[in-house]
Parts: sequence; C-alpha cells; structure tokens
Amino acid sequence: MTWRELSSEVLHQGSHLSLLRDSVLRPDRSPGTYEHVAVDDGVRIVALDNQERVVLVEDDFYLQRRRVLHVPGGGCGGQHPPDAAVRELEEETGLVAGNVHSLGVIDPLPAVTAARTHLFLATDLRTGTRRRDDTEVGMTVQQRTLGEAIEAVRTGLITEAGSVAALLLAAQART
Repeated sequence: MTWRELSSEVLHQGSHLSLLRDSVLRPDRSPGTYEHVAVDDGVRIVALDNQERVVLVEDDFYLQRRRVLHVPGGGCGGQHPPDAAVRELEEETGLVAGNVHSLGVIDPLPAVTAARTHLFLATDLRTGTRRRDDTEVGMTVQQRTLGEAIEAVRTGLITEAGSVAALLLAAQART
C-alpha cells in the first residue's frame, strides 16, 4: 500500500516555489491532507582542483540569519542535473569543470518536498566567467583540502545537508 493523491490545491504560487495541500488516502487507506512544497531539484558540486583542494563558497542565508559555508550549487531550473551543476559552479565561482561525475542523489527533506539534490564531483577545473545573481552579492570563495573540508563537517562548520553528503561521498570516492 502506498499514498494516493485524490486532489491537489495550490495555496501559494511564488517565483521559486509553490505550497500545495493534497487530499490523500494514506497507506492504511484512511483519508487525510498533506501540505508540501513544490520546488525544482537541486545540485551540489564538490569541485576539486589539481592539488585536491575543494572549492567552497560562503554566503548570507536569510532563514539561518548567518553566513553558511557550503559547496557550490543551486536549483536545476529545468536543466539536466549535470548541466545545472556545471552552470552553478561557473556562476558562483567562475570555474568550469572539464569532468563531472555523479556522487549520488539525496532526498534532503522528504516530508516537506519531493525535490531531490543531485551530488557531483567536478575535476579538471579551468577559469570561466562568474555570474552571481542578486542574492549572492556577498558570496566569497574559499579553498580547503578535502581533509579540511571533511573536518569542517565533523566540527559543524559545514552543516548544509547537500554539502555534507557530497563531501562525505567525495572523500569516499577519492580513497
């Protein structure tokens, strides 16, 4: 038995997300409602230079009310995830990846959204053109060894779910 949608109502339609309320039959066949957010899938990219340093970005996040250190990434915007990863990396860091390999896919908030985050390892980096949007004006770029980035996960300096998963998977892939 699985969930079954009977109807769906859009409660809010924004430029980047929609809030929906579905009438459902639960797996036990009892009726109910389920509210959720519809948003594009996302990407996170662990970009490694030829010295095995990870390219990280730090930016102000409104909801956290603080700066957040994370790997580059963003929404797919209808693009195929590897293409979105290449675009986001260049937009945020000014770097273009010659090679992009999938590290996997995660469901970061499965009770809130069906959106998935696609994780990538990018290598063979070269200089491109940085094109940040208005929300990224204060973004800075940092580099750390992969080991230092993993330690930043362990100590709670890097907490963004996609970044945590991508860095741990990249470290495993590199051993």
